[in-house]
Parts: sequence; C-alpha cells; structure tokens
Amino acid sequence: MGDAAAPGGRIRAGPAGPGRPGPGGAVSAADGRERAGWGTYLLLGAFTVVSVFPLVWTAVAASRTSGRLAQSPPPFRFGRNLGRNLSVAWTEGGMGEALANTALVAGSVALGTVVLSTLAGFAFARLRFRFRGALLLLVGATLLVPPQLGVVPLYLVIARLGWTDQLQAVVLPSLVSAFGVLYLRQHLVGALPPELLEAARMDGAGTARVLWHLVLPAARPAMAVLGTLSFVAAWNDFFWPVLALTQTGNPTVQVALTGLGRGHVPDTSVVMAGALLGTLPLLVVLAVFGRQIVGGVMRGAVKG
Repeated sequence: MGDAAAPGGRIRAGPAGPGRPGPGGAVSAADGRERAGWGTYLLLGAFTVVSVFPLVWTAVAASRTSGRLAQSPPPFRFGRNLGRNLSVAWTEGGMGEALANTALVAGSVALGTVVLSTLAGFAFARLRFRFRGALLLLVGATLLVPPQLGVVPLYLVIARLGWTDQLQAVVLPSLVSAFGVLYLRQHLVGALPPELLEAARMDGAGTARVLWHLVLPAARPAMAVLGTLSFVAAWNDFFWPVLALTQTGNPTVQVALTGLGRGHVPDTSVVMAGALLGTLPLLVVLAVFGRQIVGGVMRGAVKG
C-alpha cells in the first residue's frame, strides 16, 4: 500500500516495498530481498580488512630483509627481495617436495573423510540397527577428548608398524572424523525424507542404488563443505606430522617450514616466504570451492 494520511494532516509511511528504503537504510530489491545499507558494507569492509591483513603482511615480510623486519616501526610496503626469498625458501626448505606431499596427504584425508562420513552419517540418519543411539553418543563423546592424549599410543602403533617417516602415518589416523559423521548425519536427516527411501525400497532399489541415486545427490552440498574443511585442516596440521615425519624423510609443508631460517640469527623473511608458498595452494582451493562452501552452509541453515 502507498502512504496514508494520518490524523492531523501528517503523512504516514507504508511498509517498505520494492525500491523503497527499509529499516537501517536498506532498500528492497525487485525480487523481495533486502539490499544492504551502508552500515552493513562498513562492517563487512572492516571484517575483510582484518581477515586479509595477515596474508598481506606475510607477503610484505617475504619481500623484505630480516634486518628490516627487526626495525621499529615494521615496514608496510613491499620490498624488492620477494623473488630472492621465495627462491631460497623453495631450495633450502625443499618446498616442492613438501607441497607435493601435503597435497597428497590433504587430498587423501579429505576424500576418505567425505566417503566414510557420508556412509556413517546415512547409517545413523536413516538405518535402524541395534545400539544406534549409544553408538552415536559415543561418536559425539570422542569430540570431548583432546587429541594430544592419544599421541603416545598412536605413535607406538605407528612405530610398531614401521610407518614412521611415511605419509600413511599421517593419512590413516585422520580418515575418520567424528565431526564429519555428525555433520553428515544432521544434514541427511533434513535432506533425505524417509518416505523417499521407502518408495525406493518398494521399487526394488538395493542399498548400492539408494546410495548412488538418493544419498549422494542429497548429501552433495554437505560433502563439499566437509571435504574443503578437511582439506584445509589436513594442510595446516602441524602437531602430528612433526612427530610422525622428519625433515629428511617425507616432510609436509608445516614440517618443512621448521627447517627454514635456522642459524644463530634466523632469517625471518625466508620463513615468511616459505609460509607464503604454503598458503597459495589453499587460496586456490578456497577460490574454486568457495561458492560450494557458502551454498552448503546456507542450505543447511535454511533447512534448520
């Protein structure tokens, strides 16, 4: 409705419609969605600056010398040593091999986590079996146990199997994720109606066909989110790889970075260059799968 005349000759504004300012300066778009006001853009800009600043500072530090970084105030402009520091970090730190090892580890962990979490999540969401509730509670309880408590027995098992200094020592313990099982279970509860499964069973569909034609399409958004988060977590993992691997064996990026800048006076600029090399592949992954992550999270939020 348009504006209406209020008592006393004043004009009373009606509700905000398409193209009409709403609360907080927002303007409704033609499709009914509210356009963000200046306050929203200001807040998002501040969050963007705070989020991007560490990456920019890493690049700036990688382009300077260690002596300049030790001065006060620190530099905030790019220097001329970026290429040299990247070359030194690539050569001395063995970043080429480390990047290949980390990509293999992170990809294997992400793939295994997604597959196993999807299967377990579907079982907990829609299959009926004995002790299902107790087992689900047990899976959730493992999230309360600090991972540092299991390092000693895990290392003893790895050493007994002869896997020290081998990449499988990092991959296999990370293939199962309690968070991934609970996340996929919660997603499939809302995305996979039981009536749809009953109709498929009545049509003679077996378990493999149900998984391929019903479960995987319904779980695809959550699988994209979980796979990307698992890849990033495995790429950035330091605590367990630095114990299971050595720098003379098959180092990952985080382990290789510990070998940079050694000496009486560590070369901080070379370490920052190595950190920049280890961060660039993650930026590519997030740029490629960023829309899937946001879409999967938003779809889960709408389904509640």
